[in-house]
Amino acid sequence: ESGHTAEVVSLKPGLNKQIVTAYRPSTYLDVRFLPGVSFGQRNINFYQDGVPWGETQVLESSFLEFPLLLKAKGMRLNNSRPYLIGGMNFRYDLAGKKEYDDSRNVYMRLKRADFYYEVGAGIDFYLPYFKLTIEAKMSNGLRDVLVHEPDERYPEYVSSIQSMRSQIWVLSFHFE
Repeated sequence: ESGHTAEVVSLKPGLNKQIVTAYRPSTYLDVRFLPGVSFGQRNINFYQDGVPWGETQVLESSFLEFPLLLKAKGMRLNNSRPYLIGGMNFRYDLAGKKEYDDSRNVYMRLKRADFYYEVGAGIDFYLPYFKLTIEAKMSNGLRDVLVHEPDERYPEYVSSIQSMRSQIWVLSFHFE
């Protein structure tokens, strides 16, 4: 029997906008809440026995997100300070569909809600009028976000994927 497989073939940059709120219980520790919105896209190609098959599925996402993170800061050296960050993020996908849209050739749907754990590192730069932060972070989803109810026209798209978990790499620039 021939088998269908799927893969996300390329990274697609997205956009993220957040509001920074911080509580500083000590000199080297911050608790941060950064509610915001983000936009992204997955392009999924399908193969049957290694040969390309079907149409690329373009799954767009528009997230409301609510990360709660712990920031462990190092000692300040001149005008910079390194840190590690980690915590949880709840994302709600406003672009998640309840039903299939017959006007688009998209035969997969994603669940709207997911929890992520996030880990990363960054550097705070203290400039004359503001603080610039550069941060790299990995965000891994904990749930299978694929809706396992295939479109009756093309069930192969959903049935070829056992589970779909999100992994997002974020490069952030914060201005505080």
